[in-house]
Amino acid sequence: MSERGPTIVFFPEGAYGPTNNCVGIAEVLRARGARAVFVVEESFAGTLEAKGFEEALMRLGPKPEVEEAPGQFWKDFIRDTAPEFRKPTIEQLGTFLAPTWEALVAGSRYVNERLEGIFDELHPDVIVEDNVVAFPAVPASGLPWVRIMSCNPLEMPDPGIPPVFSGYPSTDRAGWEEFRAEHRRTHEDLWKGFDEFVTSHGCPPLPDLQFIHESPFLNLFLYPEEADYPRSRPLPPTWHRLDSCVREAGEGFEVPDSLRGEGALVYFSLGSLGSADVRLMNRLLGFLAGTPHRFIVSMGPQASEVELAGNMWGEEFLPQPAILPLVDLVITHGGNNTVTESLHHGKPLVVVPLFWDQYDNAQRVQELGFGRRLPPYALEADELAAAIDGLLGDAALAAGLRGIATRLAASPGTERAANLIERLARERAPITT
Repeated sequence: MSERGPTIVFFPEGAYGPTNNCVGIAEVLRARGARAVFVVEESFAGTLEAKGFEEALMRLGPKPEVEEAPGQFWKDFIRDTAPEFRKPTIEQLGTFLAPTWEALVAGSRYVNERLEGIFDELHPDVIVEDNVVAFPAVPASGLPWVRIMSCNPLEMPDPGIPPVFSGYPSTDRAGWEEFRAEHRRTHEDLWKGFDEFVTSHGCPPLPDLQFIHESPFLNLFLYPEEADYPRSRPLPPTWHRLDSCVREAGEGFEVPDSLRGEGALVYFSLGSLGSADVRLMNRLLGFLAGTPHRFIVSMGPQASEVELAGNMWGEEFLPQPAILPLVDLVITHGGNNTVTESLHHGKPLVVVPLFWDQYDNAQRVQELGFGRRLPPYALEADELAAAIDGLLGDAALAAGLRGIATRLAASPGTERAANLIERLARERAPITT
């Protein structure tokens, strides 16, 4: 470790959610004297530099003929596969999830040599990765490394909790084994091939049907204790809960004059990927136009095609951490970031899940009474309006969420993560307490 502080390399998935989680932690470490470097896709070039961090650029596939927007591959992928999201989750295993894993695995294979070069050049004290798929260059580096799991905790399997990506209730085991069997049928061959790839590059075998290793040093997960699942067996001692990982707002936010007035103030976001489904965006916003409430809309990468009504204001990108404290309710796709940040600020949720672990987050919010899970494509205007009004009128829910917010604010996940990473940089041994 250098005398001026450790060098910490952050390697988040090429999406805003994982990147923002890592930024929050990196900001704390930087303030304490660490050198924080981000490994990012070329399409994100300059994004982290604008926040004052060094960047090491890489690609997950061949360079396209036209210039990319940040994370453009996944935006296009979600847009083109949106019809799959209308299917039951068990049917998506073969038609959406397996192709998604194939794309992720292909990216890992493509970039591994470049990652090896980056780590050799930077000589980090710790590598911090927030990905759902293994990159062999990380565990094979011989360096202490951290896995951040910023998706729903079902990503770490347990026989006593529902299968990940199912969106199934935790109190009813009907369908669990059928889903697991279909998952094995549709994913096992891909997993076996990827396992051979990672072991041939100096890594231990992957856990059964999982596409990423646990770190032998330190593993972090983002989920408030109040929302977590009762496991039949505890996670290993290298796992540490962050509860939430809310980055500093950085910039303030004032409610636009056009939204000042009567009615609740609601934040609407389908995330940078979900908002690529413009037809769905406009359908839901059309429903909200008929309510007495006011809406701040994160319009996303297709902002020019999103239609806002008179009770709405929005922009392509919004400072979510600065907005959430100001609103009364959040309508979201159910991404882990937005769910945990909403709970951090004590906001009830209407969740319209689209893909990945969003179904699991939506179901957990519903069954714990923190909000409502609604089907995005079968949803009707009166159902959405009733959900909003019911949550806004629930005084007991509001009190309970305030209590959660108070506890989370007293123990920032960014600070806890920074403390643990600093310990790993010093001790270079498993962090179990």
